[in-house]
Amino acid sequence: MLRKLVLASTFRRTISNGFLCRTRSPVPLPSPSPIPWFYRTSTLFFSTSEVPQGSTIEQTEDETKDAACSTISIDRSGLYNPPEHPHEPSSDSELVKHLKGIIKFRGGPISVAEYMEEVLTNPKAGFYINRDVFGAHGDFITSPEVSQMFGEMVGVWAMCLWEQMGQPKNVNLVELGPGRGTLMADLLRGASKFKNFTESLHVHLVECSPALQKLQWDNLKCTDRANTADNAENRTISALVEAPVSWHAALEQVPSGLPTIIIAHEFYDALPVHQFQRASRGWCEKMVDIQEDSLFRFVLSPQPTPANLYLLKRLKWAAPEEITNLEQVEVCPKAMDLTQQISKIISLYGGGALIIDYGLNGVVSDSLQAIRKHKFVNILDDPGSADLSAYVDFSAIKSSAEEVSEHVTVHGPITQSQFLGSLGINFRVEALLQNCSDEQAEALRTGYWRLVGDGEAPFWEGPDDQVPIGMGTRYLAMAIVNKKQGAPVPFQ
Repeated sequence: MLRKLVLASTFRRTISNGFLCRTRSPVPLPSPSPIPWFYRTSTLFFSTSEVPQGSTIEQTEDETKDAACSTISIDRSGLYNPPEHPHEPSSDSELVKHLKGIIKFRGGPISVAEYMEEVLTNPKAGFYINRDVFGAHGDFITSPEVSQMFGEMVGVWAMCLWEQMGQPKNVNLVELGPGRGTLMADLLRGASKFKNFTESLHVHLVECSPALQKLQWDNLKCTDRANTADNAENRTISALVEAPVSWHAALEQVPSGLPTIIIAHEFYDALPVHQFQRASRGWCEKMVDIQEDSLFRFVLSPQPTPANLYLLKRLKWAAPEEITNLEQVEVCPKAMDLTQQISKIISLYGGGALIIDYGLNGVVSDSLQAIRKHKFVNILDDPGSADLSAYVDFSAIKSSAEEVSEHVTVHGPITQSQFLGSLGINFRVEALLQNCSDEQAEALRTGYWRLVGDGEAPFWEGPDDQVPIGMGTRYLAMAIVNKKQGAPVPFQ
């Protein structure tokens, strides 16, 4: 996410007594490629327009109270004296109490992945569940929030894929983790002139947060309308293109049987990861436990865990030179399983998936990070108050998709700059600049640089702490498509 790019390009973490230390170092990155031929469709596509230590209160019994009777003495020395405890309310949040309860109930630590999942999606106190965490006033900024052009370009890609699919009359358009719904709104608004495409769509949003579902409803300008079918429930329609919209808690709840276009933008990075560390006895999973002072800390599992099976699979896919010098490895079983589910859908019904995220095309070592109010914080500090995310292992996504079906092909990854440039973002920004105010022009140039640039914007004249940071070469794009359709734009 952009929050990561503003703060650091890459970092190395070491752990000491459960606390996170970071050192940052620049990593050479590929520069954006020249813009290919593809721009005609995109030109037509657009309209002009560790937990803090709390204080402990110790209470002692007053041993000097008057005896109830002067002629009677009581010897309490042989009685059981339970540990003293404070009677004031605990300062722990509900989520912290819940995590500690899980660890104590099981009698041992939990995996980093389970900790991450509880922190992000706990039904009562998860980071994503009950609030809007996106934008300048939230905890991080995503590409769709930077500029409308991002969603418009993804719309160009989806429409071109639909044409390669043979322009089917009914298509499931699925977005995983839609945030505020900004990307989908920009996609539909940009595609509104192409009636054959928009009339084929049924939009499905996979979202578990009630708060974000409400924002998506508003941004897609949804309304409930009576269904003409007998005894049928009302349908939710987006007024942007008059397309039906449905919400689901998971991808498996989306009705099957239709060609499907899936968009996963900054979704994979929030899936929980298991972390492994090389030790004298082999690869040991890193776990989250409670210290004597009630703070959270990292420990190593004394024996293999179920996630070791996924570690073995990931190491099998890797070249020997990739893992020879690694001391830590991250694996994401949910990303592997989700990719295989996507691959099966595309194999059976046709279509494709677009995955855009920050990550590596290879084994990921130690990338888990916490962001609160656009700043790095300790992963174990005040769970539920910060976003947790990790680098996406694009190589594992490719291997997962190809392992489950021979009827799909995987293309990429390529940089976000190459992806957007090939789809015509340069021409789009030039068209928008012709009909805007000076203030709007500045916002367009800044947004354009953040989407396709590399490093600090050379044209910036404002405050140094607000300089736009380009993420065009740090974010990667990958496509999974049905083999019969050929290579999708712009991965030819």
